[in-house]
Amino acid sequence: MSIPDGYSTDPGFDAAEDHNGPFYYQKDGEHFDCVFMPEAKNCNVNGTVHGGVLMTFADFALCIAATNHYEEESCATVSFHADFTAAAREGNLVSCRPEVTRKTGTMVFVSGKVISDEQIVMTFSAVVKRLFPR
Repeated sequence: MSIPDGYSTDPGFDAAEDHNGPFYYQKDGEHFDCVFMPEAKNCNVNGTVHGGVLMTFADFALCIAATNHYEEESCATVSFHADFTAAAREGNLVSCRPEVTRKTGTMVFVSGKVISDEQIVMTFSAVVKRLFPR
């Protein structure tokens, strides 16, 4: 399986995401869909995708949603909570469609599910601080 058509990535924008990814996104109306294809470098000693990589992917996705892909602002994650519910594996596409719950003048509240092989592998909720100007 490969990255579906229509998805983009921004190499050089964030070195940590480049190292762990690449991570891809696509805007679908008011929402963003994000995906990545786990490789051996993303896996732990158990042969499954490392939880830290899944959290990094979720942070990528939620920040894109919170900032409308950094259109006019950036952000910094203030809090992040994750629950792991299943394992993701190398070569199985991982996806996320983050949902902005509330956006105030200074903060954005985001939640989502990370899915692989038709299973929810992680749920998350986060708060990010809005940073102006980008």
